[in-house]
Amino acid sequence: MTKLSNTRTPIGKIVDLVLPLFLLALLVALNVQLLLPFVGLLLWTMILAICFYPVHLRLKRRGISNMLSATIIGTLLAAVILVPTAIAAISAASSVPEIVAELQSGKEHIRPPPAMLQDIPMVGPKIHSAWAQAATDMPAFAKKFGPQLSSFTRWLVSQAGGMVAALLALVLAVIFAAITLAYSDAARGFIASVFARVTGDRIRGEHYMSIIGATVKSVANGVIGVAFVQALLCGIGFFVVGIPGAGILSILAMVLGVLQVPVLLVTLPAIIFAFSVKSTTVAILFTIWFIVSGLSDVVLKPLMIGHGLEVPMPIILLGVIGGVIAYGLVGLFIGAVLLAVGYVLFREWLDTPEPRSRNEVKGLQAAE
Repeated sequence: MTKLSNTRTPIGKIVDLVLPLFLLALLVALNVQLLLPFVGLLLWTMILAICFYPVHLRLKRRGISNMLSATIIGTLLAAVILVPTAIAAISAASSVPEIVAELQSGKEHIRPPPAMLQDIPMVGPKIHSAWAQAATDMPAFAKKFGPQLSSFTRWLVSQAGGMVAALLALVLAVIFAAITLAYSDAARGFIASVFARVTGDRIRGEHYMSIIGATVKSVANGVIGVAFVQALLCGIGFFVVGIPGAGILSILAMVLGVLQVPVLLVTLPAIIFAFSVKSTTVAILFTIWFIVSGLSDVVLKPLMIGHGLEVPMPIILLGVIGGVIAYGLVGLFIGAVLLAVGYVLFREWLDTPEPRSRNEVKGLQAAE
Protein backbone atom coordinates (compact mmCIF):
# COMPACT_ATOMS: atom_id res chain seq x y z
CA MET A 1 0.00 0.00 0.00
CA THR A 2 2.85 2.36 0.86
CA LYS A 3 4.57 1.52 -2.41
CA LEU A 4 1.49 2.50 -4.40
CA SER A 5 1.06 5.80 -2.52
CA ASN A 6 4.66 6.81 -3.25
CA THR A 7 4.38 6.06 -6.94
CA ARG A 8 3.66 9.14 -9.09
CA THR A 9 1.85 8.90 -12.40
CA PRO A 10 3.43 10.55 -15.46
CA ILE A 11 0.76 13.26 -15.36
CA GLY A 12 1.55 13.93 -11.70
CA LYS A 13 5.25 14.28 -12.49
CA ILE A 14 4.46 16.73 -15.31
CA VAL A 15 2.28 18.79 -12.96
CA ASP A 16 5.03 18.80 -10.33
CA LEU A 17 7.46 20.12 -12.94
CA VAL A 18 5.22 22.59 -14.80
CA LEU A 19 3.32 24.13 -11.87
CA PRO A 20 6.36 25.70 -10.13
CA LEU A 21 7.63 26.98 -13.49
CA PHE A 22 4.22 28.48 -14.25
CA LEU A 23 4.03 30.19 -10.86
CA LEU A 24 7.58 31.51 -11.29
CA ALA A 25 6.77 32.85 -14.79
CA LEU A 26 3.59 34.45 -13.42
CA LEU A 27 5.56 36.12 -10.64
CA VAL A 28 8.14 37.45 -13.11
CA ALA A 29 5.41 38.71 -15.47
CA LEU A 30 3.60 40.54 -12.64
CA ASN A 31 6.83 42.13 -11.46
CA VAL A 32 7.65 43.25 -14.99
CA GLN A 33 4.14 44.70 -15.36
CA LEU A 34 4.59 46.67 -12.15
CA LEU A 35 7.99 48.02 -13.18
CA LEU A 36 7.15 48.67 -16.84
CA PRO A 37 5.91 52.29 -16.30
CA PHE A 38 9.20 53.09 -14.58
CA VAL A 39 11.58 51.50 -17.09
CA GLY A 40 12.60 54.81 -18.65
CA LEU A 41 13.06 56.44 -15.26
CA LEU A 42 15.14 53.51 -13.99
CA LEU A 43 17.30 53.52 -17.12
CA TRP A 44 18.06 57.24 -16.81
CA THR A 45 18.77 56.74 -13.09
CA MET A 46 21.35 54.05 -13.85
CA ILE A 47 22.85 56.10 -16.70
CA LEU A 48 23.28 59.19 -14.52
CA ALA A 49 24.62 57.15 -11.61
CA ILE A 50 27.22 55.49 -13.89
CA CYS A 51 28.26 58.80 -15.45
CA PHE A 52 28.80 60.58 -12.13
CA TYR A 53 30.20 57.66 -10.14
CA PRO A 54 33.84 58.76 -10.85
CA VAL A 55 32.99 62.25 -9.55
CA HIS A 56 31.45 60.65 -6.48
CA LEU A 57 34.65 58.68 -5.86
CA ARG A 58 36.79 61.82 -6.17
CA LEU A 59 34.65 63.65 -3.64
CA LYS A 60 34.86 60.68 -1.26
CA ARG A 61 38.66 60.70 -1.53
CA ARG A 62 38.58 64.30 -0.31
CA GLY A 63 36.93 63.17 2.90
CA ILE A 64 33.31 63.93 1.95
CA SER A 65 30.75 61.42 3.14
CA ASN A 66 28.57 59.33 0.83
CA MET A 67 25.41 61.27 1.60
CA LEU A 68 26.97 64.72 1.26
CA SER A 69 28.73 63.80 -1.99
CA ALA A 70 25.51 62.44 -3.52
CA THR A 71 23.63 65.56 -2.38
CA ILE A 72 26.21 67.88 -3.95
CA ILE A 73 26.15 66.00 -7.26
CA GLY A 74 22.34 65.84 -7.35
CA THR A 75 21.95 69.55 -6.55
CA LEU A 76 24.50 70.71 -9.12
CA LEU A 77 23.13 68.39 -11.81
CA ALA A 78 19.56 69.57 -11.21
CA ALA A 79 20.76 73.18 -11.42
CA VAL A 80 22.58 72.47 -14.71
CA ILE A 81 19.34 71.04 -16.12
CA LEU A 82 16.90 73.59 -14.73
CA VAL A 83 18.80 76.89 -15.04
CA PRO A 84 19.35 76.85 -18.86
CA THR A 85 15.80 75.58 -19.33
CA ALA A 86 14.42 78.41 -17.21
CA ILE A 87 16.46 80.97 -19.16
CA ALA A 88 15.21 79.58 -22.47
CA ALA A 89 11.60 79.51 -21.21
CA ILE A 90 11.81 83.11 -19.96
CA SER A 91 13.35 84.20 -23.26
CA ALA A 92 10.58 82.51 -25.23
CA ALA A 93 7.81 83.78 -22.93
CA SER A 94 9.06 87.37 -23.09
CA SER A 95 8.83 87.37 -26.89
CA VAL A 96 5.28 85.97 -27.00
CA PRO A 97 3.38 89.17 -25.99
CA GLU A 98 5.26 91.22 -28.59
CA ILE A 99 4.50 88.72 -31.35
CA VAL A 100 0.84 88.51 -30.36
CA ALA A 101 0.53 92.30 -30.25
CA GLU A 102 2.01 92.64 -33.73
CA LEU A 103 -0.29 89.97 -35.14
CA GLN A 104 -3.35 91.59 -33.57
CA SER A 105 -2.44 95.09 -34.73
CA GLY A 106 -1.91 94.00 -38.32
CA LYS A 107 0.84 96.56 -38.78
CA GLU A 108 3.76 95.98 -41.08
CA HIS A 109 6.43 95.36 -38.45
CA ILE A 110 8.00 92.41 -40.23
CA ARG A 111 11.08 93.19 -42.29
CA PRO A 112 11.01 92.18 -45.96
CA PRO A 113 12.79 88.90 -46.76
CA PRO A 114 16.39 88.96 -48.00
CA ALA A 115 16.83 88.35 -51.71
CA MET A 116 19.28 85.49 -51.09
CA LEU A 117 16.41 83.47 -49.64
CA GLN A 118 15.15 82.80 -53.16
CA ASP A 119 18.41 81.02 -54.02
CA ILE A 120 17.68 78.15 -51.60
CA PRO A 121 16.63 75.13 -53.68
CA MET A 122 13.02 73.90 -53.60
CA VAL A 123 11.75 75.72 -50.50
CA GLY A 124 13.43 79.12 -50.96
CA PRO A 125 10.92 80.76 -53.35
CA LYS A 126 7.90 79.58 -51.31
CA ILE A 127 9.35 80.90 -48.06
CA HIS A 128 10.28 84.18 -49.74
CA SER A 129 6.76 84.61 -51.11
CA ALA A 130 5.08 83.89 -47.76
CA TRP A 131 7.51 86.15 -45.90
CA ALA A 132 6.98 88.98 -48.38
CA GLN A 133 3.19 88.70 -48.00
CA ALA A 134 3.50 88.76 -44.21
CA ALA A 135 5.70 91.86 -44.43
CA THR A 136 3.36 93.77 -46.75
CA ASP A 137 -0.13 92.57 -45.77
CA MET A 138 -0.29 90.81 -42.41
CA PRO A 139 -4.12 90.47 -42.26
CA ALA A 140 -4.19 88.74 -45.64
CA PHE A 141 -1.31 86.50 -44.60
CA ALA A 142 -3.07 85.56 -41.35
CA LYS A 143 -6.30 84.83 -43.25
CA LYS A 144 -4.57 82.72 -45.90
CA PHE A 145 -2.42 80.67 -43.54
CA GLY A 146 -4.79 80.69 -40.57
CA PRO A 147 -5.46 76.90 -40.47
CA GLN A 148 -1.77 76.09 -40.85
CA LEU A 149 -0.83 78.56 -38.10
CA SER A 150 -3.53 77.12 -35.84
CA SER A 151 -2.40 73.53 -36.32
CA PHE A 152 1.23 74.54 -35.86
CA THR A 153 0.32 76.33 -32.64
CA ARG A 154 -1.45 73.24 -31.29
CA TRP A 155 1.54 71.08 -32.22
CA LEU A 156 3.88 73.55 -30.55
CA VAL A 157 1.83 73.54 -27.34
CA SER A 158 1.74 69.73 -27.26
CA GLN A 159 5.49 69.57 -27.81
CA ALA A 160 6.04 72.09 -25.04
CA GLY A 161 3.92 69.97 -22.70
CA GLY A 162 5.92 66.88 -23.64
CA MET A 163 9.18 68.73 -23.00
CA VAL A 164 7.96 69.83 -19.57
CA ALA A 165 7.01 66.24 -18.68
CA ALA A 166 10.37 64.96 -19.93
CA LEU A 167 12.15 67.65 -17.93
CA LEU A 168 10.33 66.69 -14.73
CA ALA A 169 11.11 63.01 -15.35
CA LEU A 170 14.79 63.88 -15.85
CA VAL A 171 14.89 65.85 -12.59
CA LEU A 172 13.27 62.89 -10.83
CA ALA A 173 15.92 60.62 -12.38
CA VAL A 174 18.59 62.96 -11.01
CA ILE A 175 17.11 62.60 -7.52
CA PHE A 176 17.06 58.80 -7.80
CA ALA A 177 20.60 58.80 -9.20
CA ALA A 178 21.78 60.82 -6.21
CA ILE A 179 20.12 58.28 -3.89
CA THR A 180 21.81 55.46 -5.82
CA LEU A 181 25.20 57.18 -5.43
CA ALA A 182 24.60 57.50 -1.70
CA TYR A 183 24.36 53.70 -1.55
CA SER A 184 26.78 53.07 -4.41
CA ASP A 185 28.79 50.32 -2.68
CA ALA A 186 25.73 48.19 -1.98
CA ALA A 187 24.28 48.87 -5.47
CA ARG A 188 27.55 47.97 -7.19
CA GLY A 189 27.89 44.78 -5.17
CA PHE A 190 24.35 43.73 -6.06
CA ILE A 191 24.87 44.37 -9.80
CA ALA A 192 28.21 42.55 -9.69
CA SER A 193 26.49 39.52 -8.14
CA VAL A 194 23.86 39.57 -10.91
CA PHE A 195 26.50 39.76 -13.65
CA ALA A 196 28.55 37.02 -12.01
CA ARG A 197 25.47 34.81 -11.91
CA VAL A 198 24.61 35.52 -15.56
CA THR A 199 28.13 35.08 -16.93
CA GLY A 200 29.03 32.22 -14.59
CA ASP A 201 32.22 33.88 -13.40
CA ARG A 202 32.95 36.83 -11.11
CA ILE A 203 35.90 38.09 -13.17
CA ARG A 204 33.92 37.91 -16.43
CA GLY A 205 31.00 39.69 -14.78
CA GLU A 206 33.29 42.50 -13.60
CA HIS A 207 34.71 42.72 -17.13
CA TYR A 208 31.30 43.24 -18.71
CA MET A 209 30.36 45.71 -15.99
CA SER A 210 33.44 47.76 -16.88
CA ILE A 211 32.52 47.62 -20.58
CA ILE A 212 29.00 48.87 -19.91
CA GLY A 213 30.21 51.61 -17.58
CA ALA A 214 32.90 52.80 -19.99
CA THR A 215 30.44 52.75 -22.91
CA VAL A 216 27.87 54.83 -21.03
CA LYS A 217 30.50 57.37 -20.00
CA SER A 218 31.90 57.48 -23.53
CA VAL A 219 28.46 58.19 -25.01
CA ALA A 220 27.73 60.79 -22.32
CA ASN A 221 30.99 62.61 -23.04
CA GLY A 222 31.18 62.10 -26.79
CA VAL A 223 27.51 62.61 -27.70
CA ILE A 224 25.76 64.63 -24.99
CA GLY A 225 28.89 66.52 -23.94
CA VAL A 226 29.81 67.43 -27.51
CA ALA A 227 26.19 68.39 -28.26
CA PHE A 228 26.21 70.67 -25.20
CA VAL A 229 29.42 72.40 -26.34
CA GLN A 230 28.00 72.75 -29.85
CA ALA A 231 24.73 74.19 -28.55
CA LEU A 232 26.64 76.57 -26.27
CA LEU A 233 28.67 77.91 -29.19
CA CYS A 234 25.55 78.26 -31.35
CA GLY A 235 23.65 79.87 -28.44
CA ILE A 236 26.34 82.54 -28.04
CA GLY A 237 25.88 83.43 -31.70
CA PHE A 238 22.07 83.44 -31.39
CA PHE A 239 22.09 85.81 -28.40
CA VAL A 240 24.77 88.14 -29.81
CA VAL A 241 23.00 88.47 -33.16
CA GLY A 242 19.74 89.08 -31.29
CA ILE A 243 17.72 86.33 -32.93
CA PRO A 244 14.18 86.03 -31.46
CA GLY A 245 13.77 82.89 -29.37
CA ALA A 246 17.52 82.37 -29.04
CA GLY A 247 17.06 80.18 -25.97
CA ILE A 248 14.68 77.83 -27.75
CA LEU A 249 17.01 77.64 -30.75
CA SER A 250 19.92 76.78 -28.45
CA ILE A 251 17.98 73.91 -26.89
CA LEU A 252 16.92 72.76 -30.38
CA ALA A 253 20.57 72.82 -31.47
CA MET A 254 21.48 70.57 -28.55
CA VAL A 255 18.63 68.18 -29.33
CA LEU A 256 19.76 67.95 -32.96
CA GLY A 257 23.34 67.37 -31.83
CA VAL A 258 22.27 64.56 -29.50
CA LEU A 259 20.21 62.96 -32.28
CA GLN A 260 23.20 63.17 -34.64
CA VAL A 261 21.34 65.55 -36.97
CA PRO A 262 23.33 68.47 -38.47
CA VAL A 263 22.69 71.71 -36.58
CA LEU A 264 22.65 73.43 -39.97
CA LEU A 265 18.86 73.10 -39.74
CA VAL A 266 19.00 75.69 -36.93
CA THR A 267 21.99 77.80 -37.92
CA LEU A 268 20.90 78.34 -41.56
CA PRO A 269 17.81 80.41 -40.61
CA ALA A 270 20.01 82.31 -38.15
CA ILE A 271 22.49 83.11 -40.93
CA ILE A 272 19.66 84.31 -43.18
CA PHE A 273 18.35 86.48 -40.34
CA ALA A 274 21.82 87.94 -39.75
CA PHE A 275 22.15 88.92 -43.42
CA SER A 276 18.69 90.54 -43.34
CA VAL A 277 19.17 92.72 -40.22
CA LYS A 278 22.95 93.19 -39.85
CA SER A 279 25.65 94.64 -42.03
CA THR A 280 27.39 92.39 -44.50
CA THR A 281 30.63 92.32 -42.51
CA VAL A 282 28.90 91.38 -39.27
CA ALA A 283 26.77 88.76 -41.04
CA ILE A 284 29.87 87.18 -42.61
CA LEU A 285 31.60 87.03 -39.22
CA PHE A 286 28.61 85.33 -37.64
CA THR A 287 28.37 82.95 -40.60
CA ILE A 288 31.96 81.88 -39.96
CA TRP A 289 31.13 81.50 -36.26
CA PHE A 290 28.11 79.30 -36.98
CA ILE A 291 30.11 77.18 -39.44
CA VAL A 292 32.84 76.61 -36.84
CA SER A 293 30.32 75.79 -34.10
CA GLY A 294 28.40 73.49 -36.43
CA LEU A 295 31.53 71.55 -37.39
CA SER A 296 33.00 71.40 -33.88
CA ASP A 297 31.58 67.90 -33.37
CA VAL A 298 33.75 66.60 -36.22
CA VAL A 299 36.84 67.39 -34.13
CA LEU A 300 35.49 66.63 -30.66
CA LYS A 301 33.73 63.30 -31.26
CA PRO A 302 36.83 61.30 -32.23
CA LEU A 303 38.55 62.62 -29.11
CA MET A 304 35.69 61.73 -26.75
CA ILE A 305 33.98 58.62 -28.15
CA GLY A 306 35.71 55.29 -27.78
CA HIS A 307 38.65 56.75 -25.84
CA GLY A 308 40.02 54.00 -23.60
CA LEU A 309 37.49 51.44 -24.85
CA GLU A 310 38.14 48.09 -26.47
CA VAL A 311 35.20 48.87 -28.78
CA PRO A 312 35.91 50.97 -31.93
CA MET A 313 34.27 54.36 -32.32
CA PRO A 314 32.18 53.36 -35.40
CA ILE A 315 30.53 50.60 -33.35
CA ILE A 316 29.57 53.13 -30.67
CA LEU A 317 28.22 55.61 -33.23
CA LEU A 318 26.20 52.92 -34.99
CA GLY A 319 24.73 51.91 -31.63
CA VAL A 320 23.90 55.53 -30.81
CA ILE A 321 22.12 56.22 -34.11
CA GLY A 322 20.33 52.86 -34.22
CA GLY A 323 19.36 53.15 -30.56
CA VAL A 324 17.82 56.59 -31.09
CA ILE A 325 15.81 55.30 -34.05
CA ALA A 326 14.62 52.22 -32.14
CA TYR A 327 14.17 53.48 -28.57
CA GLY A 328 14.18 57.27 -28.62
CA LEU A 329 16.54 59.43 -26.58
CA VAL A 330 17.40 56.75 -24.04
CA GLY A 331 18.41 54.59 -26.99
CA LEU A 332 21.61 56.66 -27.14
CA PHE A 333 22.91 54.49 -24.34
CA ILE A 334 20.88 51.31 -24.89
CA GLY A 335 22.02 50.95 -28.50
CA ALA A 336 25.66 51.73 -27.71
CA VAL A 337 25.76 49.31 -24.76
CA LEU A 338 24.09 46.49 -26.70
CA LEU A 339 26.42 46.82 -29.67
CA ALA A 340 29.47 47.16 -27.41
CA VAL A 341 28.61 44.01 -25.45
CA GLY A 342 27.75 42.16 -28.66
CA TYR A 343 31.04 43.22 -30.23
CA VAL A 344 33.04 42.05 -27.21
CA LEU A 345 31.20 38.71 -27.17
CA PHE A 346 31.88 38.29 -30.87
CA ARG A 347 35.56 39.09 -30.40
CA GLU A 348 35.83 36.62 -27.53
CA TRP A 349 34.19 33.96 -29.69
CA LEU A 350 36.67 34.64 -32.51
CA ASP A 351 39.65 34.60 -30.16
CA THR A 352 38.60 31.36 -28.44
CA PRO A 353 41.18 28.66 -29.37
CA GLU A 354 39.73 25.73 -31.26
CA PRO A 355 39.84 22.36 -29.43
CA ARG A 356 42.76 20.26 -30.57
CA SER A 357 42.35 16.71 -31.80
CA ARG A 358 43.79 13.79 -29.81
CA ASN A 359 46.57 13.22 -32.37
CA GLU A 360 47.65 16.88 -32.19
CA VAL A 361 47.82 16.69 -28.41
CA LYS A 362 49.96 13.52 -28.57
CA GLY A 363 52.24 15.18 -31.11
CA LEU A 364 52.77 18.20 -28.87
CA GLN A 365 53.46 15.96 -25.87
CA ALA A 366 55.99 13.93 -27.88
CA ALA A 367 57.73 17.14 -29.03
CA GLU A 368 58.07 18.28 -25.43
